[in-house]
Amino acid sequence: MTTVQRHPWVTVDGLILKDARLVAVVRRNPPFRGMPALPGGFVELGETVESAVVREVREETGLETRILRLVGVYSDPQRDPRGHTISAAYALEATGGELQAASDAKEIVLLDPDRLPPMAFDHATIVADWRKA
Repeated sequence: MTTVQRHPWVTVDGLILKDARLVAVVRRNPPFRGMPALPGGFVELGETVESAVVREVREETGLETRILRLVGVYSDPQRDPRGHTISAAYALEATGGELQAASDAKEIVLLDPDRLPPMAFDHATIVADWRKA
């Protein structure tokens, strides 16, 4: 996004377990191209954050999900090098679909939540907060 930013952008991130592993996507695009990230993305105009996280997870992973709980809201102005974003992160439960990379996800990886590799954005912090609850 190259426009002058007058307000923060709103994003969502989803945390889903599949076979006791955390579903993550390998980013196809910058920033953090090639790094694992939680599935998620930008909220569209007229969309709730709850609808957005379900849509983004479906678009990137192929999974249908339902929301279990809000993990937290992350608003550090430096969390995204493209500009100030505020993200609502949700714990989700898979209810259907088939795991496959799509949209801007290069591939799907299943991570051990106890041994995370370096992750894009502040996603390791989000995972740590999710694990505390």
